Amino acid sequence: MADPWDSEVGTGAYERTLRRAEEHARKNGWTLNPDIKRVEKVVGLMTMNHTSTGEYFCPCKQSHPLDVDQDTVCPCPEMNGEIEEDGHCFCRLFYGI
Repeated sequence: MADPWDSEVGTGAYERTLRRAEEHARKNGWTLNPDIKRVEKVVGLMTMNHTSTGEYFCPCKQSHPLDVDQDTVCPCPEMNGEIEEDGHCFCRLFYGI
């Protein structure tokens, strides 16, 4: 059975979300997770959130169903502290170098 984000991988919307994440990582001196499957999952789910709401809601911190008034947009305010403390963000998308 395919994962729900599989249909996003390789699409123009997915590629834009991935470039956004790569640029954010580069600007902060970070890198993306070397586990491509993890990147596909997080970026794919974030792409799905963006397609349905117009915002890049964090798929790992969102409520179910997504609450556009309460849920966190990526990059989240806690990201810097998470990377400093754990070496990566909660989603394991961004890693410190």
